[in-house]
Amino acid sequence: MLEITESAGSKIRELLQAQENPNLFLRVGVQGGGCSGLTYGMGFDEEQKETDQEFELQGIKVVVDADSLKVLNGTRIDYKESMVGGGFTIDNPNAVATCGCGTSFKTATNEGNPEKCD
Repeated sequence: MLEITESAGSKIRELLQAQENPNLFLRVGVQGGGCSGLTYGMGFDEEQKETDQEFELQGIKVVVDADSLKVLNGTRIDYKESMVGGGFTIDNPNAVATCGCGTSFKTATNEGNPEKCD
C-alpha cells in the first residue's frame, strides 16, 4: 500500500485538472537504472494493464504495476513548497541505499541495474 499526503494529493489533483482529461490517473512505478540501481517513476496515464494494482488515495486513482508494488509497499509520497519552488518527495521504507539525486535507490532484495553517475 502507498500513502499520499494531503499536500501531495492537493498538488496531484491540481495537475490532473490542468490536463483536462477525465480518463487520466496517477501511475507510480519503479524501473531499473539510476546511480543506485532503481529509479522512481510517477506520471499520468490512461492505459491500465491487467496486472496493475489500483488504489484510491486522497481522492485520486493511483495505479502501480505488480512488480513495482513489491518495492514500493509502505512508501509515502509528499509535496513540499520552498523558496525556490516545490517538488514531490518519496519516503520508501524498503530502500536501504539512495543516491544523492533522491530518485535512485536499492532495496535489500533488489539492486536493479545501476548506471554510472557523473
